[in-house]
Amino acid sequence: MSRLFAIIVALSASLLVITSAQADVRVLTSIKPLQLIAAAVQDGVGTPEVLLPPGASPHNYALRPSDVRRVTEVDLLYWIGPDMESFLPRVLKSRTLPTISVQSLPGLQLRHFAADSQSHEAADPAEHDHEHQPGSLDAHLWLSSVNARVIAARMASDLAVADPANAERYQSNLKAFDARLDAMDARLKSRLAGVANKPFFVFHEAFNYFEDAYGIKHAGVFSVAEEVQPGAKHVAAMRARLTEVGKTCVFSEPPLRPRLAETLSAGLPVKLAELDGLGGYTPATAQGYEHMMDKLGNDLAVCLESL
Repeated sequence: MSRLFAIIVALSASLLVITSAQADVRVLTSIKPLQLIAAAVQDGVGTPEVLLPPGASPHNYALRPSDVRRVTEVDLLYWIGPDMESFLPRVLKSRTLPTISVQSLPGLQLRHFAADSQSHEAADPAEHDHEHQPGSLDAHLWLSSVNARVIAARMASDLAVADPANAERYQSNLKAFDARLDAMDARLKSRLAGVANKPFFVFHEAFNYFEDAYGIKHAGVFSVAEEVQPGAKHVAAMRARLTEVGKTCVFSEPPLRPRLAETLSAGLPVKLAELDGLGGYTPATAQGYEHMMDKLGNDLAVCLESL
């Protein structure tokens, strides 16, 4: 009897180990917004990792040896694609496990940067952010809840294959995420309705998906490449545009406010504020994506309401 009991205990322990191994799927995302979507899908099962630390630029991040090891070893890796993380393709060549470039997923609603430069205040084409050339893909696609749903659905499908024991949980989490996004969309449309006609400017053309979704539109983009120092003529033209508009908000992105912001706004009825489209320090919880989007909408509304 004791031998039979020992066998049963051993088998039970083995089953627990197998179940644990199935649930222990390592998910790595390139940027925080993708981690937040993955966290909603993995809620109660696992915690996704993120490659870029807060404040790092997805355009030109310098990978450390420990980053390269993680990229190579994780079970599932999600990144936007070559139009965003230009530093990743070379490293991904050595990866053999599933890698998903979400910009290629069917069902996404994608935008491209305007074919003309009227929305940009940079007079010299060399001063444009080289990552946002007219006609190129606008890869800030996570700022559309439509696209977030598509990404989450793909993650749930991939995780169900990698961890079939928790397939139902992933689908249940996906349905809950969809329901929360319905509520979030309604909340943000209501929050921003009162400021839809107030002008604002951004330093980086990163918020077009968000603006399209919630009925707002920037009046101009001061898209200056970080490595290029704008000339006096350029700054004067931008100040003239701000003077023409009058009371307005100019939004930069954390962690650093461009030095040009102070020069542009000196003596003008301009308020300087920040918009964080990358989620910064948003905790990777099941509701993290909605928290990021709600904060983005609230930060925008608070400045515009104060004009």
